[in-house]
Amino acid sequence: MARVEVRNVSLTFGAHKAVDDVSISFEDGGFYALLGPSGSGKTTLLRMIAGFEFPDEGSIHIGGEAVESVPVNKRRIGMVFQNYALFPNMSVAGNVAFGLQVRGEKGETVRRDVADALELVQLGHLADRRPHQLSGGQRQRVALARAIVTKPRVLLLDEPLSALDKALRTDMQVELKRIQREVGVTTIFVTHDQDEALSISDRIGILNNGRIVQEGAPEEIYDRPKSEFAATFLGDANIFAGTFDGTRLRLQNGEAIDLPSDARPANGDLRLAIRPERVRLVPSAALAESGSSQSSSHLAGTITRRMFSGSQSTYLVESGGQEYKAIVMRGNAGELEVGTPVAMQWDRSDLIVL
Repeated sequence: MARVEVRNVSLTFGAHKAVDDVSISFEDGGFYALLGPSGSGKTTLLRMIAGFEFPDEGSIHIGGEAVESVPVNKRRIGMVFQNYALFPNMSVAGNVAFGLQVRGEKGETVRRDVADALELVQLGHLADRRPHQLSGGQRQRVALARAIVTKPRVLLLDEPLSALDKALRTDMQVELKRIQREVGVTTIFVTHDQDEALSISDRIGILNNGRIVQEGAPEEIYDRPKSEFAATFLGDANIFAGTFDGTRLRLQNGEAIDLPSDARPANGDLRLAIRPERVRLVPSAALAESGSSQSSSHLAGTITRRMFSGSQSTYLVESGGQEYKAIVMRGNAGELEVGTPVAMQWDRSDLIVL
């Protein structure tokens, strides 16, 4: 295992700054996700750690050693590519053995290490097959076995599951986490799949326009994003934009929203966010019958669309010329119909000050 440190790294392609003064650390044995939209710099950063690209500025350290000028074959890196990159003319065992043979190892040592790696990924019984005889998930595990058989200091994964269908991708996420824990290798993977990053990583770094927008534990970033981009890219969020008058957020349509009790923003323009699953929908008619009044932690609106997805429904609610989302577990809202006037309710503690 090895700690990876990226210190003030930048890389420019022509007039485009792909990575812009990025600093981030990856601790020994951790499982890290680099998340961001296309062109955000996440793959370029991974390629610099691997040694396929060299930074214009800054330094990269692996296990305390500066490696920004060290070629890829000297860094003791294991890499799994999006397209698997298996040799079609070799057996599964031959693919896994390739890195060891390039390193000059032979004989019983290679056979033993290959057998151990294939057992780890639960493919020992398929050692003699060729890649075209395997499923997508099996090919992905062969690529993983080939990367870890050389006992790398760091394992790098570039969109490792993107070619798999949803059900298989979910299964492979569990397998990937299990294998990483058993091997204990520091692992950094690039993905654009927010659910994947949340479900299997210990920490997430969100990139945009070549910069780290936010880095931290998945729960921390999801519950307390520091920017509108982080709030809307990792998961989904409703954004309330307006002016803070010292006590409440005043929206453009004149309605007001109470802030969390511990919020201390400066007066002026302000944005709040709330996750759609934290929004409760109550029909306005039921609210009136109960005698309850709408407080400043609520907004009135009208359902404009309902999207059913099995266990839950996503509702779009128009309020004050803006559209907001509410995610409701099936049955909890009585399957509200389009056109129903509702009150959107939430707990003030669930609001996020951006």
